[in-house]
Amino acid sequence: MTIETFAAPREPNLAERAMDTATDTSRTITELTESLQAATRKLTDALAAARQPGTALSTISAVTREAPLASLFVAFLFGIAVARRR
Repeated sequence: MTIETFAAPREPNLAERAMDTATDTSRTITELTESLQAATRKLTDALAAARQPGTALSTISAVTREAPLASLFVAFLFGIAVARRR
């Protein structure tokens, strides 16, 4: 047996540490991307369900198309009312 057999494990060099960091970062970005895609799918599905005829969002969209200035005025007044409550 040699002395090297009982020696402590060697420290990774700079290139190995950089590769480990890049791999970890890549995995993190992949997980983040998957989470963002799942959230986007859920939001898209929720909006599609909300735009079905007869729902509130469908009605608001139709009114906004019919009278855009009046809708803008109502939204402005609603914003003022909410801002004053705080």
